Amino acid sequence: MMSSHVLTLLFLLLGGGTTTAFQQPQSLLRSKSIFNNNYFLTTKVTSKTATTCSTTRSIISSTKLSAEESSSINDTRPQVFATGYSTNPTSLTTAIEEATTAALASLPTATDLQYKIDLAIVSTSSLYDEPMSSIVPNIIKVIEASSGLYGYTGLNHLVGCTAGGVIGSRATTANASSESSSDDNKRECSPYEAEASPAISVTLALLPNVDITTFHVDKEDVPEFDGGLFQQEFGGSDGTEVWKRLVGLGSSSNDDDASDKDSNDPIFMMIPSPAFQNNLDDFLSGLQYAYPNGQTFGGIASTVSSLSRARLFCYSDGGNNSGNVHGNGCVGVSFKGDIQVDTMISQGAKPVGGVYRVVATGRNGPGGRGMTTAEEDEAGRSTIGAIVLDEAATAEEEQMMEEEEEDENDEPMDEKEAKQASLAAEYAKSRIPKPPLAEANFVMRRLSDDDQAFMRRALLIGLERGGSLVGRTPNELARLAKGEGHRFTVRQVASAGMKDGSVTFPLGSVDIDIGARCRFFVRDGEFAKKEAKALWMGYKKKELEGSLFGGMESDDEESPSLNPPTGCLVLPTLDRGVKLYGGKPGYESGLVSEFLPNVPSISGFFANGVLGKLDGTIAGNVGVSNENMLHGSSSQYVVFRSKTKRPIYSPYQAQQDAINAAAAKAEADAADQELAAEDEKRSKMSKSSFGSENEAAPRSENGELIVKRREVHSGRALSVSTVEWSVAEKTAKPTSVLEGYMWEKETQVDRLRERTPLALLMTNCKAAMSDPTKPRPRDWIGPVKQAGSNGKFVIIPECKRMEPATGSLRKRFDVSKLVKQLTVAGASAISVNSDGVLFGGTMEDITTAREASNAAAVAQSLDSGDGVVAPPILASDLLLYPYQLYKFRLAGADAVNLVVGALESKDLLYLTKIATTIQLQVLASVTSEVQIEMLTKLGPGSIHALVLSNRELETFDFDGGGEQALSLLKSEALKAFREKHGSDVPILVEGRVGLIERDGDNVGYIKALKENGAFGAIIGGGIAAINDDSAAQSLTSWAM
Repeated sequence: MMSSHVLTLLFLLLGGGTTTAFQQPQSLLRSKSIFNNNYFLTTKVTSKTATTCSTTRSIISSTKLSAEESSSINDTRPQVFATGYSTNPTSLTTAIEEATTAALASLPTATDLQYKIDLAIVSTSSLYDEPMSSIVPNIIKVIEASSGLYGYTGLNHLVGCTAGGVIGSRATTANASSESSSDDNKRECSPYEAEASPAISVTLALLPNVDITTFHVDKEDVPEFDGGLFQQEFGGSDGTEVWKRLVGLGSSSNDDDASDKDSNDPIFMMIPSPAFQNNLDDFLSGLQYAYPNGQTFGGIASTVSSLSRARLFCYSDGGNNSGNVHGNGCVGVSFKGDIQVDTMISQGAKPVGGVYRVVATGRNGPGGRGMTTAEEDEAGRSTIGAIVLDEAATAEEEQMMEEEEEDENDEPMDEKEAKQASLAAEYAKSRIPKPPLAEANFVMRRLSDDDQAFMRRALLIGLERGGSLVGRTPNELARLAKGEGHRFTVRQVASAGMKDGSVTFPLGSVDIDIGARCRFFVRDGEFAKKEAKALWMGYKKKELEGSLFGGMESDDEESPSLNPPTGCLVLPTLDRGVKLYGGKPGYESGLVSEFLPNVPSISGFFANGVLGKLDGTIAGNVGVSNENMLHGSSSQYVVFRSKTKRPIYSPYQAQQDAINAAAAKAEADAADQELAAEDEKRSKMSKSSFGSENEAAPRSENGELIVKRREVHSGRALSVSTVEWSVAEKTAKPTSVLEGYMWEKETQVDRLRERTPLALLMTNCKAAMSDPTKPRPRDWIGPVKQAGSNGKFVIIPECKRMEPATGSLRKRFDVSKLVKQLTVAGASAISVNSDGVLFGGTMEDITTAREASNAAAVAQSLDSGDGVVAPPILASDLLLYPYQLYKFRLAGADAVNLVVGALESKDLLYLTKIATTIQLQVLASVTSEVQIEMLTKLGPGSIHALVLSNRELETFDFDGGGEQALSLLKSEALKAFREKHGSDVPILVEGRVGLIERDGDNVGYIKALKENGAFGAIIGGGIAAINDDSAAQSLTSWAM
């Protein structure tokens, strides 16, 4: 065998360039397989006993509450993690005080049930000159000194270490200046990363009903793992006792209750020293043997400089704390009870080249390398002798990559075909079995300069992990984004064969089988960013599904089994951070804050390596492929949450609630006064300004209102000094609300024309129609017809702020929120009233509604996996001029509604033709048979739906009994309309639908409409009368 330096030399001979050293954890260079129970070496168990900090349980005054006790005293204490940090560059004592005080300020005030802090997790830079032995007593001193302010009298447990980099956070407070004014963008904490600079992070945890045990294990205390065969004779009947004693969980600690043995195994957080790596595999294997269902996570302590020595911290109240600072061994803490931990690991390695199969291992090659038979057998199992391209797997991978690239760029087809042909020609050379070093040299020639430089320094090979791949995604990033876990476990080659070109992994770290798939990898910052983001996307997907491996315990079948996260640990290795990602520090902790905006605590440290299962709890246990192991050049993310439905504590929300409570009444009173004033204004406008209060409006012989367009009088000129203006000689007064409404709308359109002339508006509209990037009007009537194709009565919800007769419909009108709710509820189409004269709407409401419906449909599609179509938008307004049609087209409307009572026949013809030209569908609203007859004269296809209204246009009140629409449904005029325009034109009803009662409820009137031939109804006030959160339910209850 040859060293990694000889491997580098071989690359140089094959055409490589200069090289630099690449560091990795030492245990990656030697290790036995952690769970390979077919291979046991036995040694005499040491008689020396490991030191445990304490075996006390930190619950309530170190007493655990049973479920019955918790229920009897109404134990609603939250699980809380609170972090503070300090970057004081000179004084460790001051830094401890600042960090601990900040963490204390983010905890809820102590109560009789919780007056001691259960656990502190500490990480500090190794650059401080003050002795590390001052850390534990100073933290306890700060907690006790602050008891008068926060109420906590002490600390039960503490673990921690020195580190080459520290990660901490500060909780967002209501008094702090917020980076964003939107609550939707607010994050519960702001993370901070300090690499190679003085800093300390202190995390304080309140963990109700959780057993906590801290421990310190010396490397001399760890026996060599033999699968329990030898330990059964010396360590207990089943061989597990020796391992349980090491972590303070032997039989004397009452750990193995018969009722929950193996079903509630502990969760271990471990912080080994760098020197402990040689014993780490045995330790992990022994704990896995003793606790098959347990979880393990953690990181190896580190330092900024290789000249300093890492330190470990371990403390427990009432335990043996004569030495709470250690230079060797492993410290840790075990959790058992009401706590759940989710873990995942990012490898930061980018796949290069194709996918290969192993066709020869070291077990097939010659011996004689100066090893014993056992050593040679162990090396053989970890050696790849020859590989060959797996064409099917490579083609599948390339196809997915091409699909992703097509989404990102528009590369010409001929270039794509040439690229594919070149790849096919190159891969054809890989169909012949080759030594992995020769194939690595071939792959390296196709890489960028940076990737080539990395491969010359270190050779990474990923071995495909066990478990069935049926139904799983082959692409690594796509798999992670779906929560399917990593496909390959990436390992660094420890040595290579000079003569045969074989490669060998750390001895015993892996058993390589003939036929196993493998792949080459390189470290790459941009890919590492994508991998970390995909990992969190998969985590969120699994979290929403409630299918994280550790989260399937729930007695409530109707509620999700997962509770919100309460804290997160981020444990990157020293070669990540700015070294890998570039730019400013804080990429990974910032990513956590982005995906977990409601988590109040983010902390951690930069480690020499991270411990745990590669996929943790994300993809579940996949045979032995998801084993506990040491990972180099990786990051581990650890998310804490409670198993039970404990309340969630938010420092920001606690302060914000107090502020909001003080201002709530004043704000409500101000809002009520504003709404009352607006209602009075609209009422006066509709009853006084828009019509005569004493005289009836003039009508024609056929009973229709006589409405005139606005009269404009120039008046006589009046001059004062140099200023001249005109005074109207005659002031006209509208004879009905409709006429006044029309006049006001004409004035509004005139003002718009002054800002944007009609010619410019038409040009903009024409440009938008020819621009493929601009949104196009969608089919409005198609989804409506589809919704009623099975005979169901179609409900089309309308979003409007107010009614002229009744005033404001909602105290808080949020068109975006309401449209999203209606989209999720399955609305086939939505109407938005954009009139600002009587209904309080705006043109922007159309654009907002379209964007909200699209966003809600996309989110629904991602969640469900099925395509969800965004409901099209109907612009409801008083349309008098073509100018308004162009405005609605640019605002994003899909259809418009014409009030026939306000238009002459020539106007109807003109407006419908223009609407068709600019791709807008037309609905027509009528209140009489005469108006229906006007529409009958239009050409077939000009009207896409007819709306029968219960509104009285003279006063804009409604027919309270709904007889107007029912009468029109039975009229001869409607029959003639259907004969002319076709029976497939939907007949809709609007006006108090959902509010009019018949036969004792509001559904009776809807039944009568359906029985008389109505296809559906546009409902605005009926939905507004219900709470917005319940409005969506009405779509289902009224549809029949």
